[in-house]
Amino acid sequence: MPKNADPRACSIADALELVGERWSLLAIREILHGVRRFDGIARNTGASRDILTARLRKLESVGVIRRELYSAHPPRFEYHLTESGRELSDVLAMLMKWGDRHLNPDDPPVRWWHSCGEVLEPVVVCAHCGKPAREGAHSPFGRGVIPA
Repeated sequence: MPKNADPRACSIADALELVGERWSLLAIREILHGVRRFDGIARNTGASRDILTARLRKLESVGVIRRELYSAHPPRFEYHLTESGRELSDVLAMLMKWGDRHLNPDDPPVRWWHSCGEVLEPVVVCAHCGKPAREGAHSPFGRGVIPA
């Protein structure tokens, strides 16, 4: 980092420090899909064993996942999301929607299903008025309205 750098204090930067690395988010994706054992997570993400081990340890240390012993001899663990980890499903759903629209527009999108039985269409709305967040959202950094 340059000597004269003065990074903006920001929860986005703090969150990215914890979960902004590819293998962390892909591990969370796999656990969300019910893949809870290390070998399955490694296979489905393509992460090397040493990198995945480091990412899972970090996620556990900050309370995003927890390990549960399923075999004592040898010791083997399953990974489960905490409430904090489950909240990241919203982030992943929006990231997937963005990727489907802007990176893979010609491919059929992967569908997530809501418990009501319908395809989940993730949107961010104002809890007060119900309008999409981009309509009238103001930058938290005082730079005006975020373009819709």
